Amino acid sequence: MAIFDHVLVPIASEEDAVATSEALRPYLVEIERVTALHVIEKGGGTVDKAPIGKRREDAAEFLAIVDSRLGGDVAVDTRTGFGTSVVETIFDEATDAGATAVAFRPRGGSRIVRLLSGDTATRLVLDPGVPVVALPDPEES
Repeated sequence: MAIFDHVLVPIASEEDAVATSEALRPYLVEIERVTALHVIEKGGGTVDKAPIGKRREDAAEFLAIVDSRLGGDVAVDTRTGFGTSVVETIFDEATDAGATAVAFRPRGGSRIVRLLSGDTATRLVLDPGVPVVALPDPEES
């Protein structure tokens, strides 16, 4: 089994779905299956950011973009995960899906934004449950 047999890709938004699909496209010859995941972060005792129905609808839209852009070239599964920690939920879902790697596109932002948000990209690579691959920005290649 190769590292890229089954890749889980976290998707944060509509824009991210498009950009991540394009960043993954050059590597599809090495990939047999893609699982696109949107994590709905739960408040953990606090009020959630938006009604769950709306967040589920948004997740379905984001994931449909990945399926429409990559589904003709590779098998695509979609998942919506729920958790208080986005990073833990990504690795839990990767294990549950049988993914051999997590591939993500680092999102921009200033240092202060990353500091305040907890910088998910950094947390993804510090203690991964499966191999983690950062995809390059296709516009910068």
